[in-house]
Parts: sequence; C-alpha cells; structure tokens
Amino acid sequence: MSSRVLSQWEEITAADPTHSARYAERFRNLAAEGQDIFGEARMIDAMLGRGARVLDAGCGAGRLGGYLHRAGHEVVGVDVDPVLIEAAELDFPGPRWLVGDLAQLDLPGHDVPADFDVVLCAGNVMGFVAVSTRRDVLAGFARHLASDGRVVVGFGSGRGYSFDDFLADAEAAGLRPDVLLSTWDLRPFTPRSDFLVAVFSRAV
Repeated sequence: MSSRVLSQWEEITAADPTHSARYAERFRNLAAEGQDIFGEARMIDAMLGRGARVLDAGCGAGRLGGYLHRAGHEVVGVDVDPVLIEAAELDFPGPRWLVGDLAQLDLPGHDVPADFDVVLCAGNVMGFVAVSTRRDVLAGFARHLASDGRVVVGFGSGRGYSFDDFLADAEAAGLRPDVLLSTWDLRPFTPRSDFLVAVFSRAV
C-alpha cells in the first residue's frame, strides 16, 4: 500500500511547527481589531435557505464554518491540520470539526451523510493541496454534494495552480461551472483577474 501524499500545507507546518498556531492567532487578532473575516461566509449564506448542510473543506481555524453555524446551518468542517481543528473547536463550538485529508474525503465513513447543499473551499486551500491530488480533492467535493448542491472554491493566482488548469481539473472531476467571479463580493471574473471564486454544480 502506497503512503499518503503530504499536502503542501503539511510540508510547510513540518518545516515550521509554529506556523499553524500563528495562523490561527492572526485571524483572532483581525477579529479583535474589528476586521471583517467572514465575507466569504456571507456570500455562502446568501445562497442557502435556513438549515442547509455545509461542508467547510479545508476549514482551518473555523472562521467561516463557525459563522455559517451561527447563521443556522448544519456545518461539518474538515482540515488536515489538527492544530487548526483544535482552534476551531475552541473558538467556534457547534459545527462538527474533523481532522482529515481532502484528497481522501469519505464522510460517510464517519457516519456523515454525503448530501451537502454547499461544499465551501475558501482561504486558498486549493493552492495548498498536493499537486498530484488536485483532481482527487475536487472529485471528493463532487461526491459529497446533494443532487442540486453546489461547490464554491476561491483562491488567488500566483500559487502554482493556473485558473485554466483548475477549471480543467474541476471538469474532469465531474463539476460544471455555473458562475465565475473575481471576488467574494460578486465582481465578475475577467482574463485579468488575480483571484477566482468559482461556483460549480455536479455534472449530470
């Protein structure tokens, strides 16, 4: 049996064991300063009726899943980093927070139904997964959607993953693009955009 491929995030944290704790503390400080750290979650909330099921894929320290839980949704968060999951449990109790590799996503194996109304993948997560597992990650998102569910992925350019390659990988993974935006506040995507927010449905 082959060993699991480490994500780029795991390589970063292995080289710097303090990285995850500093990352969590950064968002705590931004919130304490009154900065808006929930913009992505507000967009997702606007897409949903009350009580929807949300998978926060690469949830980090829980800022987005925590907001969506408080807005009345059923949230499951998954992240490969146990330090960030511990921070999520501390700062945003309520959702179900799980340590897991998005490239091997299998929530039914944890007795979690795979029928999410939205799979949210924000925070440049796609830039941190292992290159060889990108399509596996996206296919896992598609597998965990309800029949009319949507996947929303946001990440910036300059992270070694071109938007064209990402869209091709998403199509190969069974996802159909519905809307392409350049920001979380719904500005249109153009060839000059340096950020992509892509909303997908599962291809029939």
